Amino acid sequence: MKCLVVFYSRSGATGKVAARIAQTLGCESEKIFPKRRYAGPFGFLRASFEATRKKLPEISEPKNDIRGYDLVILGTPVWGGTVASPVRSYMVGQGEGFKKVAFFLTRGGASETRTFKEMERLCAKAPIATLALRTGEIKNDKKFKAEALEKIDAFAEGVK
Repeated sequence: MKCLVVFYSRSGATGKVAARIAQTLGCESEKIFPKRRYAGPFGFLRASFEATRKKLPEISEPKNDIRGYDLVILGTPVWGGTVASPVRSYMVGQGEGFKKVAFFLTRGGASETRTFKEMERLCAKAPIATLALRTGEIKNDKKFKAEALEKIDAFAEGVK
């Protein structure tokens, strides 16, 4: 099965999870690059505003065509209790080209249920697996705590 991990990461935590999933599954990965920056305190506020208003910011053209993959694993940080706006733009831009999907997210305190439901709606596909990690499960130096590694391994096993 040919799979692709696609993600956006503002702080690096979601990117770290994406790299671990791609390495575990031996698949390619692609980062989503928004044309607008979300760095610093104003970027944080913009991110939350865009997410809660379901905005679709411009992103760079994806380098991979999802139609060439059996499975696309989509990763997002939770912004304003929902999908990060660059990930929303990616999913909307891909239309119904997804064959199979799996989702993962990193979150501070918000529930993952709403975010996963929104991702499913945007992809028009139910995920074959989901993974939610709290940012506290990734240590400050961006290394994983043991429980996070167990969750990632179980997620990877569920998508094989």
